[in-house]
Amino acid sequence: MRIAIFGAHQVGKTTLAEELLENLPGYTLETEPYYQMESSGFEFSEEPNAEDFVEQFNYSVQLISQSGNDVLFDRCFIDILAYLHILDPHRNIKPLFEKAQAMISEIDLFVFVPIEEPDLIHEHEIDFPKLRNQVNDVLHDWIDDFGIEAVKASGTVSKRRDQVLAKIS
Repeated sequence: MRIAIFGAHQVGKTTLAEELLENLPGYTLETEPYYQMESSGFEFSEEPNAEDFVEQFNYSVQLISQSGNDVLFDRCFIDILAYLHILDPHRNIKPLFEKAQAMISEIDLFVFVPIEEPDLIHEHEIDFPKLRNQVNDVLHDWIDDFGIEAVKASGTVSKRRDQVLAKIS
């Protein structure tokens, strides 16, 4: 099974992915495309920008296309595309949106980690809080636009883990 965990930044995707990895023997974890690309020498801008997200989108698509079974993806093409859409709202993302729609069948389970109400992170601890909220809002809408069924994981880490594991079994 291929499981893609998506959401805005600083919502707990990585923490959830690591918790799931401990509870799903035989699974591997694909870290965020950003970190994989950075470790292979890609130089990102200091501030989030659209071109960096186009590169991450393409990397994510390739990563998923080449993956086997029993993989957890920390971030995927959907949330990366949401960042691109917010950062460059005048860009025609239709070709990327269509590519993302075609990739949906490659994922067996989508897990959306939304911003909690009240937010679990204090605003002064959040990098780019406006961007984070905008991406979260877009992702809420895009779940329907993409026509995907997604587990909305919320609560403590153990509750989030249990929500995903219940869906798997």
